[in-house]
Amino acid sequence: MSNILREARRHEEIAEQLIPDHARPRFHLSSRVGWMNDPNGFSYYQGKYHLFHQYYPYESKWGPMHWAHAVSQDLLHWEYLPAALAPDTLPDKDGCFSGSAVELADGRQLLMYTGVSAGPRLPDGTSDDRQTQCIAVGDGVNYEKYPGNPVLTADDLPEGGSPVDFRDPKVWREADGTYRCVVGNRPADGSGQILLYSSPDGFHWTFESVLAENRNRFGLMWECPDFFQLDGHYVLLTSPQDMLPSGFEYHNGNGTLCLIGSFDEQSKTFREEHDQAVDYGIDFYAPQTLLTPDGRRVMIAWMQNWDTLSIASLKAPWFGQMTLPRELSVQNGRLYQ
Repeated sequence: MSNILREARRHEEIAEQLIPDHARPRFHLSSRVGWMNDPNGFSYYQGKYHLFHQYYPYESKWGPMHWAHAVSQDLLHWEYLPAALAPDTLPDKDGCFSGSAVELADGRQLLMYTGVSAGPRLPDGTSDDRQTQCIAVGDGVNYEKYPGNPVLTADDLPEGGSPVDFRDPKVWREADGTYRCVVGNRPADGSGQILLYSSPDGFHWTFESVLAENRNRFGLMWECPDFFQLDGHYVLLTSPQDMLPSGFEYHNGNGTLCLIGSFDEQSKTFREEHDQAVDYGIDFYAPQTLLTPDGRRVMIAWMQNWDTLSIASLKAPWFGQMTLPRELSVQNGRLYQ
């Protein structure tokens, strides 16, 4: 374990003692201490539901991203576990961004996440960052980062894909034992696209296709994708930046998008048939789903939005909550919750 992760675990243990139980919501998972944003690694593993999330333990504001960790038997009552990841290796030295989790064939839990490494400052004041996909493997509490990280880099992008906006892998295991993941990316047109990758073992990945393309229809960069089958359809969830309204269906700013359609296994592309907002409120972003042991598709999201963060108080000992879990279905061509 690195000193950076050890210090984060020590800090959260001490700092949480200063937060009384009545200062927290009863059912919404809140940040143990410090800052919370996107849900990560929402999964069922070894008899418990696991939920990780973006985390900066030292202040109630965004900072170098860690992964916090909590478990539950019922998705309502949560138990905090020690922080799972910290920015402590070269590929993720400036942050362990969003990702997901899956159980490997040998029973270990694999975390797949975006590692961020900041580059030099550009004339416009921005940083030429590099976002790559990394892996850590563990037992449900402690995780070891894969020595071969990063497992997906700019070399694995299609032509025109941005290495600066290449993040948020959602991984799953197919019935034949192989693995797939979808990753958000910004193409040359400046909007968003979802990329599909495959792996025989969860460690060695190959680019398959551009699964879906925005073409400047729904906001710009597509973040936090999720792709799954539900009620005879394929569903793609993503969170576009800089959305514009379409009647009452979407709102300005950072929003959520649900696309329902079919998947062509030969071309490995998604064919859209219907689009809608995932949620009409502004305090909802970066939803992630899991399949429960009894076959239900359940979704949880960050109960906040990047456009409303000015109301946060840096004096608060914690900031950020998750939504209550929602069971999903597709009826009459629409997503029901």
